[in-house]
Amino acid sequence: MFAADQASRGLGIELLEHGEGSAALRMTVTPAMVNGHGIAHGGYLFLLADTAFACACNSHGPVTVAAAADIDFIAPAHEGDVLVAVAHERTRFGRSGIYDVSIRRGDEAIAEFRGRSRTLRSTNAEESS
Repeated sequence: MFAADQASRGLGIELLEHGEGSAALRMTVTPAMVNGHGIAHGGYLFLLADTAFACACNSHGPVTVAAAADIDFIAPAHEGDVLVAVAHERTRFGRSGIYDVSIRRGDEAIAEFRGRSRTLRSTNAEESS
């Protein structure tokens, strides 16, 4: 899935690790990601966390999408900062799941993200191909 994610890869996001229900990704804050306050725009931090979430929740095989997500911004990120987002599955039940993603700059927490996933039902066309 990540190999086909041109939006994330186009921003220089790298997949560091992935496993069952987990993923770690890295992104360097570029000048184009900095807002008028001189800090990384929150949308880029959300995108990084959402990409880690997507990699973790799709690790089980079936196509899984976000049903909802929220983020708490803890500290600002700046141009040149190298951020790492680590996603962990908290639980899966039926076709739903809950995942937590921490974004860090070194040892410092930058943001905490919680995503709620939904696995899509397969269609007959998908099953026969």
